Amino acid sequence: MLPHDTAMLNPNLDDIQLTKDDYERYSRHLILPEVGVEGQKRLKAASVLCIGTGGLGSPLLLYLTAAGIGRIGIVDFDVVDTSNLQRQVIHGSSWVGKPKIESAKNRIHEINPHCQVDLYETRLSAENALDIMRPYDVIVDGTDNFPTRYLTNDACVLLGKPNVYGSIFRFEGQATVFNYQDGPNYRDLYPEPPPPGMVPSCAEGGVLGVLCGIIGSIQATETIKIILGSKTTLSGRLLLYNALEMKFRELKLRPNPERPVIEKLIDYEQFCGIPQAKAQEEKQQMDMQEMTVRELKELMDSGAKDFVLLDVRNPHEYEIAKIPGSVLIPLPDIESGSAVEKVRELLNGHRLIAHCKMGGRSAKALGVLKQAGIEGTNVKGGITAWSQEIDPSIPTY
Repeated sequence: MLPHDTAMLNPNLDDIQLTKDDYERYSRHLILPEVGVEGQKRLKAASVLCIGTGGLGSPLLLYLTAAGIGRIGIVDFDVVDTSNLQRQVIHGSSWVGKPKIESAKNRIHEINPHCQVDLYETRLSAENALDIMRPYDVIVDGTDNFPTRYLTNDACVLLGKPNVYGSIFRFEGQATVFNYQDGPNYRDLYPEPPPPGMVPSCAEGGVLGVLCGIIGSIQATETIKIILGSKTTLSGRLLLYNALEMKFRELKLRPNPERPVIEKLIDYEQFCGIPQAKAQEEKQQMDMQEMTVRELKELMDSGAKDFVLLDVRNPHEYEIAKIPGSVLIPLPDIESGSAVEKVRELLNGHRLIAHCKMGGRSAKALGVLKQAGIEGTNVKGGITAWSQEIDPSIPTY
C-alpha cells in the first residue's frame, strides 16, 4: 500500500489565489474560523472523484460544487431515466434518455462555472480504476453494487486515497470514511461479499428519495473536512441512520490485523460470485418453462380457464399495477413454505403461470414450488414487459 499523498491534501497555498468572485461566492465559508481564506484555498486546490451520479452522487456533487472544489471527476455510464428523478436531484426531466455525466456537468456549471469537470463515461473496472483515480485527492463511493465497492476500496488502498463511503436502502443509510489516517477500509466492515441476490437492489426494494440527500450530504461533509484537514472525521466510525425512526447510531470500526493484504486488483465480479449466479440462473431458466407476455395475452384472449396467473410481488407493488385476473401470493410467503399449500389448493389441478416485476422473483418462486412438486411456467419480463408490449396504461415503476 502506498502512503497517503499528503502533498495532494496539503498543496502550496501560495500558488492559489481567490478572485473577487470567490470572495463573494464563498463569503459564508470565509467567515467561519474553521474554513477562512486558507480553507477556501484548500477547497479550490482540491480534486475529488465521484463514482456514480445516482442517488448519492447527486447531492454530493451539488454540494461539493457549491463549496468550491476546484476539480471534480465523475464516473458513470448510465443514462437518465424518469424513475431516477425521485431522488437523483442533479438531473432534470429534459435530460431523460441522455448521459448522466453530461446532465451532471451541465448542472455543476450552472452552480459554479469555475469548477473543472472531468467526465469518464465508462464502467469502472480493474483495468481502468487506478488510472482514473490516481489524479484525485479524495475518492467518493456513490455506487450501489458490491463488485464496484470492493474495487473502489482496493484501488484506494493501493493508491493511498481516502474513500468516503455511503450506502442506502429503503429508509436506512450508512456512511463512513475508509482508508484514512490509518483507519479501516471496506474489507474490515465486509470481509466477504453477501451471496448474489441476498441484498435487494433499490429497484427491487425501493428507497426513500430524501434519504439519498441526507447520506450524500454526509459524504460531502466528510469530503470537505478531509480537504480542510479536520482532525475529526468518520474514519473508524460507521454512522447508521434510520429515517423512519429519525435516529442516528454509531458503530466503531477497527482495522482487522488478520485481513488479507491487498496487493493488486482482481476480478470483482468473480469475487462477488456474479458469474456463478448468472450461470445458475441460466441453467434454472433452461430447466424452467417460460412464456412471453404476448403468449400470455393470446392465452387469456382465447378464453382458456385451465390456468392460474400467480403474482409473487409484494402487496404494495400489486397496488401500483396488476395484470387482470392475477392472484397475489408474495414470494417471501412461498419461500417460507407457509403459502405452498395455498398455491396447491388454488391450482386445483390447473396450470400454474407466475410473474413478478421483471421475471426474477417469479423464477425463484417456481424453483421453490418445483421442490414441492408443483410445476409452473414463468412469464419473461414480468409486468414490466406486459406494460411495454401489451397494455401501456399499466404504470411501470
